[in-house]
Amino acid sequence: MNQDELKKQVGDEAVKYIQDGMIVGLGTGSTVSCLIDSLGEKIRQKHLHITCVTTSKNTSKHAKEQNIKLIPLDDVDHIDLTIDGADEISADFQGIKGGGGSLLWEKIVANISDNYIWIVDESKMSNKIGEHFKLPVEVVPFGSKQLFRRFTKLGYKPTWRMDSKGEHRFHTDSDNYIIDLHMGAIEHPHHLADSLIRTVGVIEQGLFLDRVNAVIVGHDSGPEYMQARP
Repeated sequence: MNQDELKKQVGDEAVKYIQDGMIVGLGTGSTVSCLIDSLGEKIRQKHLHITCVTTSKNTSKHAKEQNIKLIPLDDVDHIDLTIDGADEISADFQGIKGGGGSLLWEKIVANISDNYIWIVDESKMSNKIGEHFKLPVEVVPFGSKQLFRRFTKLGYKPTWRMDSKGEHRFHTDSDNYIIDLHMGAIEHPHHLADSLIRTVGVIEQGLFLDRVNAVIVGHDSGPEYMQARP
C-alpha cells in the first residue's frame, strides 16, 4: 500500500469507534480528511446523530461538505471522542503535532476530550520524538524575531514556517506565526515543553505529552490498534 491508501485504511478503521449520539472532535490533516469522508458516509448510511467540533477552518470546511453537523467548541461541556493525526509518535506514545499549523486548536480540543485517538500511517512511528520531525512552536507576531534569536542561541535551529508559495510567513487560524525547531531526538520532552510554554510570546508548542489513549497505525497487513493509556 502507498501512504494515501494507509491513511484511508486508518480513517475507515477509526470511524468504527464513533457511535450514535456522540460529540466528536475532528482533528486536522490529510489522514483526518480520510476519516471525515468515511464518517460522512457512515452518517448517511446509518442515519446517525453525530455532532462534531473541529480543530481548524479547513476541517470545518471539509466536514460541512460532508453534511456533518458542527457545533462551536464553547457550546459543549465535553467531547466524547477526538480523533486526530500526528506528525511523529514515540515508542512511549508521546507525540509531535502541528505540521498542519493547528496545534493550538488541536490541544484545546484534546484537553476537554474524554477519549483521544491518533490515526497515522506507519511512517509516523519512531523511537523518540524529534528524530524525524521538526517541533512547531506557535508564537505571537509581536516580538517574534526576538524569540527566533533566543531559540537560535539555545541551539534549537529555528526556521520560520512559510506559506504554500514560500513567499510569506504562515499564519495560523488564530493569526499567529509558527517557528519550527529542528532539534533532533528530544531526550527530555517534558522539560522542554515546560520551558517553551513559560517563554513569553510563545502561545503553544507541539509536544503532545501523556494525552493520547490509543493509536491506530496503518500497515500493509492492516490497521493496528495500540492502547497507550486507559
